[in-house]
Amino acid sequence: MAKYAIGLDYGTLSGRALLIDVKTGEEMAVSVLDYPHAVMDETLPSGKKLGRDWALQHPQDYIDVLKYTIPDVIEKSGVNPADIIGIGVDFTACTVLPVKKDGTPLCFLPQYEDEPHAYVKLWKHHAAQEYATRLNDIAEERGEDWLGYYGGKVSSEWAIPKIWQVLDEAPEIYESADRFIEAADWITWQMCGKEIRNSCCAGYKGMWNKSNGYPSKEFFKALDSRLENVIEDKFSEDILPLGTKAGEVTPEFAQLTGLQVGTAVAVPIIDAHVFVPAVGITKPGAMLAIMGTSTCHMLLSDKEIKVPGICGVVADGILPGLYAYEAGQCCVGDHFQWFIDNCLPKSYYDEAAQRNINIHKLLREKCESKNPGESGLIALDWWNGNRSVLVDADLSGMLIGMTLQTKAEDIYRALIEATAYGTRMIIDAFKENNVEVNKFYAAGGISQKDEMAMQIYADVINMPIQIADCAQGGALGSAIYGACAAGSAVGGYDSLYDGAAALGRVKEKVYTPNPENVKIYDKLFAEYKILHDYFGRGGNDVMKRLKAISNN
Repeated sequence: MAKYAIGLDYGTLSGRALLIDVKTGEEMAVSVLDYPHAVMDETLPSGKKLGRDWALQHPQDYIDVLKYTIPDVIEKSGVNPADIIGIGVDFTACTVLPVKKDGTPLCFLPQYEDEPHAYVKLWKHHAAQEYATRLNDIAEERGEDWLGYYGGKVSSEWAIPKIWQVLDEAPEIYESADRFIEAADWITWQMCGKEIRNSCCAGYKGMWNKSNGYPSKEFFKALDSRLENVIEDKFSEDILPLGTKAGEVTPEFAQLTGLQVGTAVAVPIIDAHVFVPAVGITKPGAMLAIMGTSTCHMLLSDKEIKVPGICGVVADGILPGLYAYEAGQCCVGDHFQWFIDNCLPKSYYDEAAQRNINIHKLLREKCESKNPGESGLIALDWWNGNRSVLVDADLSGMLIGMTLQTKAEDIYRALIEATAYGTRMIIDAFKENNVEVNKFYAAGGISQKDEMAMQIYADVINMPIQIADCAQGGALGSAIYGACAAGSAVGGYDSLYDGAAALGRVKEKVYTPNPENVKIYDKLFAEYKILHDYFGRGGNDVMKRLKAISNN
């Protein structure tokens, strides 16, 4: 009798469920729901305006994903729910929300529905940058050793800066919240009926370390006396390891979704990290870039090294027994879409309509006719700040080299190249600090849809690129974790290594560097690096000065 697992993948704009056969890996059904509230970066549902660099979400959207997608994949596949042995979850992070002791989000309460700080702060909420800056300054002044495991800087995207912002700007929300919890853990709580905390989010986004725990109470007090007991009061020190069972489906959740009571629910994981087993990576040295609205770079190693500018290194952060490094770029697909939405002449849309092709395809065709370096353009890919290796949300984008002959496709290609240069900066940072990078994989929407971009990446980084063989790679990874939570006794797996080896896969097609293009891109990258360091490392802080002026 075949057995099945469900993987739930919560992204920036939508959530999806994938139902797979746990032995063959066959995809039985997939279902996607766009979040009804999308990303709230300008107003709340009431119309109340938000400040600059805010990015909120509504937790009801996450429940709606469960209510719609799980029954949908069961119906589409015709699978008996009794044969579904496990369910796994991945989620964007740090995506954090304030809740009561029973798990009720504060924004569900009538008295707080018009209070921005009562909602989910999405991963790309950057309005907490000033708190991250202060945190980093104080940690450096105190000589906090743990800071080195996060590349020397904590990001504004992480939990403590966001929570500190709540405390400072809406202390009544901070006091009313019994817990601040990652959305990954909160949605798992809704499924299995108990509060849990996963080691992945805690390690990468909550400053928790497997050996040393959280930073000291003295450090939090140094930030703000009101934060001295933030861990004891608002978090949990009971951290669960990946690849294990968080709990089982409750009667209430079974009634909501059609699953069987007692179905295993896996400890959740961050959406980028879950792709690693989905492509079958189980050994050190292989980097995986998950390319979507942003890009996360995951790397396994048998060594724990403090690499400047990375997002974190966490023991057992993805697979047990290995250190998992994270780096990232916070504007990739968003970058390209911004250009299409704001910068294209009407004539391009007219041409696309006449030829009955979408605008992306038209732009790619025009870009592909260009040679590397032909446009004379270089861009800095910081439209949404820089996550790695500068870790600075106050940086902004730049384009240099334009003339009256510059065309839209030249700019579009330069933006793609800029993100490839950013990835090369990350690879070089690891290599310069003796962390091996010997293979490169890609997953996510861009890797599946944009052959031109992937060839540019191969040429820029001068490495072959293998692509995940699953359009829903995050959900596949989550399903693998679900099968491992269930265990072999009921048809699953007892080890993430076994699950990844059995179910992870890549496409036959490999993007191989073009030697002639590599030579040109080496020259262009050298120029990119000069600009990167000049504007990003204090040579000229004009971007920050301009931002300060615009905020007045």
